[in-house]
Amino acid sequence: MDSAGVENHYFHVDIHVDGTKKGILDLLSRIRPEWKTEDIQMKTFTEGITNQLIGCYVGSHLESECILVRLYGKMTELYVNRDQEVEMFQILYAHGCGPQIYCSFQNGICYEFVKGTVLDDQLLRQPSIYRLIAAEMGKIHSIQPKCGQPVEPVLWTRMSHFLTLVQSSFQNSPERQKTTKSSAPLLELPSFETLSQEMESLKTHLSQIDSPTVLCHNDLLTKNIIYDHKEGMVKFIDYEYANYNYQAFDIGNHFNEFAGVNEVNYSLYPSRELQRDWLTAYLQSYKHNTGRKVTVTKAEVTQLYVQVCKFSLASHFLWGLWAILQSRYSSIDFDFQRYAAARLNYYFEKKGEYFGLQMNQ
Repeated sequence: MDSAGVENHYFHVDIHVDGTKKGILDLLSRIRPEWKTEDIQMKTFTEGITNQLIGCYVGSHLESECILVRLYGKMTELYVNRDQEVEMFQILYAHGCGPQIYCSFQNGICYEFVKGTVLDDQLLRQPSIYRLIAAEMGKIHSIQPKCGQPVEPVLWTRMSHFLTLVQSSFQNSPERQKTTKSSAPLLELPSFETLSQEMESLKTHLSQIDSPTVLCHNDLLTKNIIYDHKEGMVKFIDYEYANYNYQAFDIGNHFNEFAGVNEVNYSLYPSRELQRDWLTAYLQSYKHNTGRKVTVTKAEVTQLYVQVCKFSLASHFLWGLWAILQSRYSSIDFDFQRYAAARLNYYFEKKGEYFGLQMNQ
């Protein structure tokens, strides 16, 4: 699948939307002038832990025509490339893999509502559902960059950027072990020196693994998967971190999300059997969408399984750094420091085992 030309009537509105009803109505008057103010209804969604999301619609229910207004979280411009996000929206929409983006504004974007419900953690483990997710990821991974455009995996650039931001946040806030919003005891996080050494260790090990660079979502947790049970399909939403990256990272990152976000529980990490079944469905879709013979061998599944285990470490490490940053800057009521500790602790717990895996296991 080549990156098609995007027929998308996207534009930028140079205003700041403050999140009040008045501010959102002002924005809507520019993109849906035919909507009567008195008919517009709004619903605030609360699944996100970074941004605010408001659904706006006229009529009796959300699915008539709903526009989502997303207001970016505080300081997120430090680690999210918003131009890149808009480009990913357009590419995925052009390939039938995502919603249409209508406009951007100074502190957010507006885009099409995707019908269905946000997936819950139980459905994530249901074979009929997770095979749909695997197939959809295979389809997205098959989207080719524009002709002749070389692509580099974003992982190391992004990780290095996060690490630099963490260093400056530690320097600017020497009392970094501040109390969090929870009643949990103070959590000790690794020093910048330790984190820096670990990143080099990861890079050395993972750079030797031949995982293809593909178009990745990079943040496939349950709240970013919409399930339409009527159509029997899934769609991925929220492309803040979407970019070209290692195939095994995107899959390993998704498997890590089985443990949840609000209460991280790694006993919920998918079993080896579930992973192999998921990877088989993924490879069938990826091969089909890249025009190859769809037969999948056990050896291919095993190779991808080992690669995914190893790259799942990079996912823990990256989101551990991200959560340290969020604990510094975010105004959202979430215990980011506890989340950072959970991700980094599990990284250190699994590192020896996963580094030791061989392709013939």
